[in-house]
Amino acid sequence: MPEPSSSSVSSASSVPPVPTLLVLNADPPPRLGRLTGRAHVRYADESTLAAQLPSADALLVWDFTSDAVRDAWPGPGPRPRWVHTASAGVDRLLCPELIRSDTVVTNARGVFEEPIAEYVAGLVLAMAKDLPGTLELQRQRRWRHREGLRVAGSRAVVVGAGPIGRAIAATLRALDVTVAVTGRTARPGVHAADQLDQLLTRADWVICAAPLTGATRGMFDARLFGLMQPSARFVNVGRGQLVVEPDLIEALTKRWIAGAALDVFESEPLDPESRLWDVPSLIISPHMSGDTIGWRDRLGEQFVDLYELWAAGKPLPNVVDKKRGYVPMHD
Repeated sequence: MPEPSSSSVSSASSVPPVPTLLVLNADPPPRLGRLTGRAHVRYADESTLAAQLPSADALLVWDFTSDAVRDAWPGPGPRPRWVHTASAGVDRLLCPELIRSDTVVTNARGVFEEPIAEYVAGLVLAMAKDLPGTLELQRQRRWRHREGLRVAGSRAVVVGAGPIGRAIAATLRALDVTVAVTGRTARPGVHAADQLDQLLTRADWVICAAPLTGATRGMFDARLFGLMQPSARFVNVGRGQLVVEPDLIEALTKRWIAGAALDVFESEPLDPESRLWDVPSLIISPHMSGDTIGWRDRLGEQFVDLYELWAAGKPLPNVVDKKRGYVPMHD
C-alpha cells in the first residue's frame, strides 16, 4: 500500500477535531439537533460530572439549580474552555478555581427579562387591587366590598440595573409608575447603591432583581425593611439569599410594610414547614417568574447560537465578569 502523500497528511491534520460538549442534568434535554456532527454530546449528573469534566471542551449547565459545577470544578485535570449556564444568575456555579481560570462563562441573558417584568407587573397589580383577598373571599362565598390602590402615579425602586431590572422598570413605567433604578455604580438612568436608603423611604413598591454577590447577599434585612413606608410592598425575583427571611417575616408580622411577594427563596423548594407559608400579606410562588411556555426551547436555541459562534472562534455575547458575578452593562 502506498504511503500517503505529505499533502494529504497535512490536509487531514488541519481538520479541527469535533469538540466534546458536556451537558449537566438534562431532563427534559435541550434540543441540540443542529449540532449533529459538530459536537460530541455527553451527559452528566452530580455523580459523574467531576470524572467527565477533564474530557470536555464546553459545558452546558442545563440544570441551573445544581451546585455540581461549583463542587466538581476544583478537581484534577483539564477543564472546559467555555461554560454556559441556562440561567441569568451564575452564583450556583462560580467558585474560586473557576473564577481564576481562563474559562469563559456565559449566561442566558435575553431569555428571561420580559417574562419576569410581566410577572412583576402582575404582582404589583394583584397587590394593589387585593386579588389574593378577592380569591379568598370567593372561596369563602363572602361578599365584602373593599377599595383598591391606584398604581398610576405610585413610586417604585428597582434594585438591580441589569437587563432584568431595566425590563421591570420599563414595564412599570408603562403603568405610569415613577421608577428609580439602583445599581452598583451611578450612570445615566441608574442611581448608585449608596442612594438606596433615601429612595426606599418614598417607595410604594420595592423590587429586588439584583444578582447574588458577596456585596448583595442578605442586603434586604431588618434595617432596610425598617426604612420602608408602612404602605410599601416588597417583591423579590432576584435570588432568595438577597433577603434575610426572618427579618422579612418580622417586617410583615409587625406591619412595618404592607405586603410582599417572593418568587425565590434561600432554600428551594420551600420546606412545607417553613414559617413563610403562614405569614400575612405574603404571596409565594415557586421560582416561576421567568418561565413561560416554550422557555426551554428558547434556552436551547440560544445555546446553539452561542455554540456556533464559539466553534467558529468568534466573540461571545453574554460573557460574565467572573469576579463581579454578572454580565456588565456597557451603556
